[in-house]
Amino acid sequence: MRFLDNFSALPLLLPLPLPLVPLVLHPSFFLLSLNLPSFLWLWRIAAWSMGLSLAIYVLLMATGGWLAFSRVNSHPRPKWLRPLHYVMGGTLVGLVLLLLAVGLVGTVGYYGGLGHSPHLPAGLAVVSLTLLSAWSASQMSPKRPWARSLHVGTNIALFIGFALVSLTGWLVVQKYLP
Repeated sequence: MRFLDNFSALPLLLPLPLPLVPLVLHPSFFLLSLNLPSFLWLWRIAAWSMGLSLAIYVLLMATGGWLAFSRVNSHPRPKWLRPLHYVMGGTLVGLVLLLLAVGLVGTVGYYGGLGHSPHLPAGLAVVSLTLLSAWSASQMSPKRPWARSLHVGTNIALFIGFALVSLTGWLVVQKYLP
């Protein structure tokens, strides 16, 4: 049975009261028939998402540094720089959440549960730091100088988090290779 065959039960869920639908739509409901070869698409998504996340993180460091340099030295900055920084930050949030979803689906599908390696806490730390960074960016204003410090500090911690999640992710990938 293929993964998408489980979606044939979806029309049967429609008469359920809305609060019960999430219980039936639990990830394990859809993962019952997955096998390792069908995970190949999942690992490709994870690899591309992680690569793009790291590339965007480097670009965010560059544009963030440019914004800081312009502010500290009272230099004018291009009008497109700040919106670009926001869009890239939002993209990073989306990619990290996608990585979280892929990791959860892949791990539950393969092992039937979570917590089989240090990759889970490392990944949850990266997700938390990314969300904290995005939230602190939304709080930045002249009236809230703490938000800028929190944003920069969080992104320094995120660098360490990305290093740890890359290392632990590499170790996880080795388990799946023949």
